[in-house]
Amino acid sequence: MRDTKSEFYCSQRLILTISSVIRLFLLLLPLLKGAYASDINITDCFVKFRNNANLTLDASGLVNGNGGNVPSSGIMNAVGFTYETCLSQCGSGTQNPTWANISQQFGAWLLPYLALISQLPFGARHRVDNLMSAILIVGSPVLAGYSMILTILNANWISRQFDNLSFPNTKSAVRILISLQQSPLRISNEHSLLSSLVVLPDNDDWWPYTADFLDYTHTWSIASVTTIGWVIVAYLLTVASSLSDVPSNINSNGQGTGSVWLWLIPIVIGWLQLSPKCDYARVRKAMDNADAMAFVATDDSDGVIKASDLSEKRAVSIDTNIENPSSPDEMLTPPIYNYARAILWSRSAEDVFDAFRIASNNAKIHKPVTMGATWKNVNRRDFIDPSNRKGNASEVNAYCRLPRYPGRSPWATGMFSRMFVASLLPLALQWATTGAAVLVVYFTPTVGLGCRSLGYLIYGALATIIWAMLVMSSILSHYASSYSDRPRSPFSSVAVRLVKAVSNLLRWGGKLVAIVNAIWIIAAGMLQFTSVYDNCYCNSSVLGRGAQYAYDIIVFDSLDLSQTKAAWFGALALAGSTSLGFIFYMSLLTDLVPI
Repeated sequence: MRDTKSEFYCSQRLILTISSVIRLFLLLLPLLKGAYASDINITDCFVKFRNNANLTLDASGLVNGNGGNVPSSGIMNAVGFTYETCLSQCGSGTQNPTWANISQQFGAWLLPYLALISQLPFGARHRVDNLMSAILIVGSPVLAGYSMILTILNANWISRQFDNLSFPNTKSAVRILISLQQSPLRISNEHSLLSSLVVLPDNDDWWPYTADFLDYTHTWSIASVTTIGWVIVAYLLTVASSLSDVPSNINSNGQGTGSVWLWLIPIVIGWLQLSPKCDYARVRKAMDNADAMAFVATDDSDGVIKASDLSEKRAVSIDTNIENPSSPDEMLTPPIYNYARAILWSRSAEDVFDAFRIASNNAKIHKPVTMGATWKNVNRRDFIDPSNRKGNASEVNAYCRLPRYPGRSPWATGMFSRMFVASLLPLALQWATTGAAVLVVYFTPTVGLGCRSLGYLIYGALATIIWAMLVMSSILSHYASSYSDRPRSPFSSVAVRLVKAVSNLLRWGGKLVAIVNAIWIIAAGMLQFTSVYDNCYCNSSVLGRGAQYAYDIIVFDSLDLSQTKAAWFGALALAGSTSLGFIFYMSLLTDLVPI
């Protein structure tokens, strides 16, 4: 169930806002249409032209189902006319919409997906950040899938790193690190904070208690299951209905819209399977509770004090108040922003692993923390006596021997390979659903690239561009942040500032394009339902065929639509199989994440 009422209300307000905007769009559409073009009835226009051609036995301008000319003896068998003829006889206006059909198509194809958006995880401190996360997901599904899979790959990676360590609290450390992937994780060894947290037996309670504090569930609920089931059933029923009623609403059919939004189902299911710890208030409270339990070594032999009494910093913290973060998106807890946090999180997680690894290696050779002391309980293989883990601050630091700049790489081991793998399936999901929508409208007579298919291609292309811009922004921002504190020449200082500026431009530009793309994909469906595309230009596929060879099919009753139906079945298979594959892959990966 949901973790906070504010998250629930935020998601509901988001849906209400979108619905209100769409209703306003529907109300204003007749005025907007009247402002730039007159309504036409292309079917009546074609019938009138064909009847006049039959009287004069002049078949010029009329075409058969393949766009070929018809003989004078077969004028009444013509099913369409050329683009030039359509313009000359009907004008450049649009088909008068049927409002009953608009509401039916909108409720069947688009509304269920808009409702499903409310089941996405949010959890940010401010509503505007939750709203922006929803816009980013709708504007770039590939970015949403990338953040999700990268989160799981990072969790599996750090879990495997800790598998071979034999030191107290390693299992709890893995749980904590995985739970903090949705937070701006910061690691500090100032005043021996991290070394003390790893080594000292006084901190043995900190690790399991903190892991338990963070172990809350954000997963399946009756509402989420019902909403997902509603979307799936609505999609299948409307597809079946559209296939059985092809000729009557072939141009305003919403199967393309249903296919282009199908990515939302595996994305929602994936996040529910992963159960991200993205509730800022709850994670903040868990870390505050943990602060009172951490101890740090002092310069006195075996002396410890509470870490909160020594420094404002913590060994493991989520710092959301940094004045100059490498990227502001790192501070935001909704999981879509994991694209910005993943690189720094991986570096921080590897720092913790290194501390445990070096301490574990020292324990394996029976080396105590206190210099010159004798290892106790040497015959107990799987047990480290707490007395072996006590020492002063310098001894504790030496026991972990954490690497420092400039020797430490700012990039975690295998980070770029995980980023590459995390990109593959989301790109496939994005273009399978987008490609399915393109197939549906491309092979709908008139066959060819037209306004509808171009709209879906624009959405898929912009979604991919947004992902590329924001991921590149995260790489550049981490580079600039990592090298900003290192000794460097004036030239390198200028280079770092330039990289930071480019990173900011990419981030701002990516978000701006995401806003445009999210609005566009909703508007594209509404434009199709409202018959705005039903004009000579769009129905003739002028974009793909060119004005000279374009034609508009009007009568579908006697037309062989087997190719169209096959394309629609193929689109359903493409989008459905890729979505199922995404869900299956997510199930395999989440099963490997330690609980």
